[in-house]
Amino acid sequence: MKSLYALPLLLAAGAALADDAALLRCRALNDTGERLACYDAIELAPGRVVYPAAVAAPAPAAVPTPTPEQSFGMATVKRAEPEEPKFIETAISGVFQGWGPNTRFKLANGQVWRVVDGSEAVLAPVQDPKVRIVRNLFGTMFLEIPGTNNSPKVRRVR
Repeated sequence: MKSLYALPLLLAAGAALADDAALLRCRALNDTGERLACYDAIELAPGRVVYPAAVAAPAPAAVPTPTPEQSFGMATVKRAEPEEPKFIETAISGVFQGWGPNTRFKLANGQVWRVVDGSEAVLAPVQDPKVRIVRNLFGTMFLEIPGTNNSPKVRRVR
């Protein structure tokens, strides 16, 4: 009875030995073309599967642009928009003597800015001083006045 179970194993081992002999014969060839042809000529044992070479995947189809309702709540990549300037240079209209909390400045370009922090400074009177309003990294605006090392935090009123 045991010999009946061993018979399929012996048949499979014989086929494996034949494959090994063919592989060894092909391995001994020096010419790469002949060696490849030899390997290709080896017959596969029954039940073995040959997998086809990898095929490039087709290009993905174009994805339609979602409507605003479809993309609501999703993180979006901002499109390149013209950047706002990092600063403006103008002058304060009239005589400037300093500032205190809530001081309003009318600039030569027509804009009005207000001090929004609690800073204050008293300076020698200057007629129409040049100033620069600078936006920092966080978007906060500061009024830079030449001749002082103080820059009040400001917000545009109109």
